[in-house]
Amino acid sequence: MFKGSLVALITPMRADGSIDEKAYADFVDWQIKEGTQAVVPVGTTGESPTLSHDEHKRVTEIAIAVAKGRVPVIAGTGSNSTEEAIALTRHAKEAGADAALIVTPYYNKPTQEGMFLHFTAIADAVDLPIIIYNIPPRSVVDMSVETMARLAKHKNIIGVKDATANLARPLHTKRACGPAFCQLSGEDHTALAFLAAGGVGCISVTANVAPRLCAEMHAAWQAGRIDQAMAIQDRLVPLHDALFAETSPGPVKYAASLLGKTADRCRLPLAPTGEATRARVRAAMTEVGLLN
Repeated sequence: MFKGSLVALITPMRADGSIDEKAYADFVDWQIKEGTQAVVPVGTTGESPTLSHDEHKRVTEIAIAVAKGRVPVIAGTGSNSTEEAIALTRHAKEAGADAALIVTPYYNKPTQEGMFLHFTAIADAVDLPIIIYNIPPRSVVDMSVETMARLAKHKNIIGVKDATANLARPLHTKRACGPAFCQLSGEDHTALAFLAAGGVGCISVTANVAPRLCAEMHAAWQAGRIDQAMAIQDRLVPLHDALFAETSPGPVKYAASLLGKTADRCRLPLAPTGEATRARVRAAMTEVGLLN
């Protein structure tokens, strides 16, 4: 259902911290025209933890309106409150999203059974395809392959965004959940290796500023042009490094500002990007060929 280069969208903000709706709409349209195969609003990169509920819903609605069915919209609807996740997922369905990306509950530290019950409750409540977002470094909990296999039996739970960077994981997930279970990488550095291990795409941070290159890399892989895909991968490495030199999305929003797409602004508690990181991002953007 979903494959190739997908982007974890930033949320452009004005200098005063308010959402820049026009810049956001223009950004989504640019992504699609550059070849991005699906857009993912209101994920970690979209600063979902610091958006109000109204802002969260509005950002999702704008992405859907701009996409106009040209590419799928996978709306971030996760929460560490099951009832809140159900409400956000219900809104995404009503707004016209194609799927929901739901993160494993953070801070609460649920057991495997707790995660199973959380995702089952959401999938039972809303008839919308759900992609589990497993990102232990941010959520503290790690969903096991066994728990994911249990959840994969639910008709509405169709895949995973795997941000573990564990390249043995997709092999085991494919065996446990079946080849139809949609495995998407959540880690730019290992995107191609993840594809080789059974994945079908990547929900990318780097695609925010290098959408065409990321799309071309996945297209080359899908066409069997492995050497070309690997060459693009090698070209992107310094950019991947720079964009994660500080907590994301700080560096990638600065990179987007260099392209004139948004102001260099994240909400607190994310601090402004440091000067050393800014220099590193600018150098990487130049090396990759995104800046003159």
